Amino acid sequence: MKLTLLQCHPDPRRLASWATRFGLTAGGDDLGYALHTLLVSAFGEAAPKPFRHFGDVRGLLAYTAHDPDALQLAAQMAAPDVHATLGLERFATRGFPTEWAPGRRLGFEVRVRPVLRTREGRERDVFQIAGEKFGAGEFERTREAVYGEWLAQELARGDAARIESVRLDAFRLTASLRKGNAAGGKRPAQRVAGPDAVFSGELTVRDPAGFAALLARGLGRHRAFGFGMLLLRPPTTC
Repeated sequence: MKLTLLQCHPDPRRLASWATRFGLTAGGDDLGYALHTLLVSAFGEAAPKPFRHFGDVRGLLAYTAHDPDALQLAAQMAAPDVHATLGLERFATRGFPTEWAPGRRLGFEVRVRPVLRTREGRERDVFQIAGEKFGAGEFERTREAVYGEWLAQELARGDAARIESVRLDAFRLTASLRKGNAAGGKRPAQRVAGPDAVFSGELTVRDPAGFAALLARGLGRHRAFGFGMLLLRPPTTC
């Protein structure tokens, strides 16, 4: 497996204008769907996911399994408005590690949407689901604890990694736009609200292949819209 890390620097004013012009806000709090649409416009089937848009000097970071040279060519050939909005004049790529030794300890940060999909196709906040198992006033667990367990389960997929320490750095409820196709025609745009959490901590790699696959896939739902990108750093020394 090959993995490429890419970076670009979306222009905030152009991005807001693009989202409004094509109806990609619908009252939503984030621009995940607008960025998804721009990335697809620029890179087609090679559009990277998961990605993380910081809105500061870090710009947008993303993982993709596609070849860096092909991505560079696609960036150069993007339509002028797409090129300018995504800030592709500062587009950069590099190969990202895919071979990890079992027992390797790493620092991490990730923005996630801690939800579960019901049989009816709805998304439910895992904190609300946990609270419904108890009577009024009897549920004493915190969001950090409930979301932390959910995150540990996501990282354990394919025996990829084990959490050593974790903390909830930020939490809010956000609304995002989602579109799609449904039987009989196009499904109208919908405003989907849900939990938006940023975690950081340290993990230990368990299965190297599982961990590499987890990096490429991302964690949780809404991975094509700015959630689930596992950012890595060296572990703390103390």
